[in-house]
Amino acid sequence: MYFCGEINWCIMDRKTFEQQKAFAGSLKPSMLRRCLDHDYQGRCIYLITLVIEGRRSLFGELAGKSDGILGSDDEPRIILSPLGEEVQNLFYDIPKWHPEVQSIAIQMMPDHLHGILFVKEKMDRHLGQVISGFKAGCNKAYRHIILGEEVTCVVASPQHTKQLQAEPRQRPPRSAYNRNQGLLFASGYNDRLLLQAGQLDRWINYLADNPRRLLAKREHPDLFRVQFGLNLAGQNYAAIGNRFLLSRPIKLQVQCSRRLTEEEIDKAIEHYLNEAQSGAVLISPSISDGEKKVMRAALDAHLPLVFLSSMSFSPFTKPGGEFIEACSRGDLLILSPWENRTPTQRLTRVECLTLNEMTKNLCEI
Repeated sequence: MYFCGEINWCIMDRKTFEQQKAFAGSLKPSMLRRCLDHDYQGRCIYLITLVIEGRRSLFGELAGKSDGILGSDDEPRIILSPLGEEVQNLFYDIPKWHPEVQSIAIQMMPDHLHGILFVKEKMDRHLGQVISGFKAGCNKAYRHIILGEEVTCVVASPQHTKQLQAEPRQRPPRSAYNRNQGLLFASGYNDRLLLQAGQLDRWINYLADNPRRLLAKREHPDLFRVQFGLNLAGQNYAAIGNRFLLSRPIKLQVQCSRRLTEEEIDKAIEHYLNEAQSGAVLISPSISDGEKKVMRAALDAHLPLVFLSSMSFSPFTKPGGEFIEACSRGDLLILSPWENRTPTQRLTRVECLTLNEMTKNLCEI
């Protein structure tokens, strides 16, 4: 699937994709690629991400502390601006224009938003047109609230349709008008498809936890910034997390055969955790089930880890879930040795052996 603008895009079948792939150039990390062969008019639940053009913080301000208790003054939260409130209301208004769509949840952030949409039944239009209509309404709100124009805009709910009279104000700079990028939002959007049981609950929790994760990143910025071109043992890596873990004197490769029984894996977990509690840094690409379970147990125990990821990093790559806490504590370093590799690419045997060799070399630094 290729994204060809916000209005004129279509589903690309695999035959056409294969015919045109040779002319597409090298694969680059992108949040805007669509899922090949997916029907974007059919029933599905999506996690949508839209980013403000130029990453301007127009939707509100981050408040609280990353370790703040829910309900307290320090609770992590976003204090919405008037524009942020308007955009949030417009998101929940989407079903008014598209009855086949349900707005499940939204999390406004200072410079972007995450929303969950449920296409309940087959639509006569694709998801891109739904998002384009939502963005058009947000642009009207932007022109009124930020640029001071007089516009006709539907806000919040049908009974609030009205002519918005702009207050007198100084004319905004020309740079505020960026019609090539759609005014408020950068062009395009990111979508994720719900494919697994329990994924919706994880998405909802992810949205609700976004302010806390952003606070953690701001409180510990060096631990969340992607560093490219980090040369270690003759190999270049992109890195996120505590790079000083590799300076520890004891580094131990976690390597478990795929043929290990559950009992043998339990013994391996006990062994590696004892070593980590004694000061060793565990390093692994987590390929086999045993390696995954060892690294998971160490992560849960807040022990120092270096994880070799087979995925490529972009400048916007960020750790998710429990990796946030581990990075905040300085217990985690994630290394990516390869460029332009997507999560959908299965590891080959040669790549697995290469990752294991890289792990061995890192332990010898």
